[in-house]
Amino acid sequence: MQGRDHDIAAMRATARSIYDRAVARAHPRGCLAAHLPPAPAQGRLILLAAGKAAGSMTALAEAHYLDNGFPADRLLGHAVARHGYTAPTRQIPMVAAGHPVPDAGSVASAEQALALAQGASAEDLVLVLLSGGGSANWVAPAGALTLDEKRAVTKALLRSGAPIGQMNIVRKRLSRIKGGRLALAAAPARLLTLAISDVPGDDPAAIASGPTVPDPSSMADARAIVARYRLDLPPAAAALLADDGNETPKPGHEAFARSEYRIIARPADALAAARAQAEAAGYAVIDLGADLEGEAREVAAAHADQALRLKAQGHRAAILSGGEFTVTLRGSGRGGPSQEYALALAIALAGEPGIVALAGDTDGTDGGGGEATDPAGAIVDPLTLARATALGLDPARSLAENDSTGFFEPLGDLLQPGPTLTNVNDCRVILIEP
Repeated sequence: MQGRDHDIAAMRATARSIYDRAVARAHPRGCLAAHLPPAPAQGRLILLAAGKAAGSMTALAEAHYLDNGFPADRLLGHAVARHGYTAPTRQIPMVAAGHPVPDAGSVASAEQALALAQGASAEDLVLVLLSGGGSANWVAPAGALTLDEKRAVTKALLRSGAPIGQMNIVRKRLSRIKGGRLALAAAPARLLTLAISDVPGDDPAAIASGPTVPDPSSMADARAIVARYRLDLPPAAAALLADDGNETPKPGHEAFARSEYRIIARPADALAAARAQAEAAGYAVIDLGADLEGEAREVAAAHADQALRLKAQGHRAAILSGGEFTVTLRGSGRGGPSQEYALALAIALAGEPGIVALAGDTDGTDGGGGEATDPAGAIVDPLTLARATALGLDPARSLAENDSTGFFEPLGDLLQPGPTLTNVNDCRVILIEP
């Protein structure tokens, strides 16, 4: 048993090293500097940042310009990240706001960003630094919609099981900053957006709800999503979705004439780094792709089947995947998509020897109560179910109650790296030893 425990410990450490390598590849320190544009010759540099990487991106960007002699009195801006994800900055104000449910800080930050953009001239450069979480960090309710009503809509969308892209299609119609409207405010200034993608397909219109790019989705799309998921919207939100005059700006709009958009880190980049780490450890990699979607427990069952087949065939392999899963809430427990995936995977693997898995969000937190201390995911191994039984835990009941945190916490198997100050969606690793 001691030798077996050692093997499990070694596999768990390898799985964690693969996750850490993926996160490091996505951090702004390794990808931002090469994309920062020359400072404007005459005008001001207006730096606006939102999302889970806003703190690290802002600190790196302002240091780049100030350390290279750009006048401090021509550098201004505003940055916002979720609570626990801020970073020390030298000049640009940095504040915290709610995520995934917005709060008063989200509204104040959006109003500040809009005001700075509206004050930009043709000589100015507006540099927007975006990352996942920006949708909740920049909230400017449209029409008669209140913050409380916007929060209610966000909670309903989160409960519905709708993919993040569909959630954002609805949210764009309820906002004065999303769906290209920040670009409307910034015109005629030159606008450059540097983004860290956290969405399947790296669609700029989906990252942070696309505040600086044309919106290809339609009002009809938003209405169809509301109907499909049977969302009960506040009257003010329903009125906005019923008003065709509230449509977002489309490709070809003059507001985008001086606008450029670059993605500087992608989920695929993180997965490539994970692959390199797994191969260095001697595993043959099965790469399922960086853009997986679906119900967490259902995908976990399919991945378990694949792992068991590979084990039966005698393969020493690593199954890697990225993307973002959904959880349709049926119970009242604690957890998130990565933890629920890990719990469903453990149940399906049924203690099979030689298989260890890790599932974690690269931002360092997975679902939960929106706190920076929430776990990023969980690790499972051949002894997970036996140890759970010894503690009186019922994995099937925990899954039914969506209580994956409550299951893994007593086992000491939560993945808790803390805020990583970046975000390229989830990283999942299944290691198989024949």
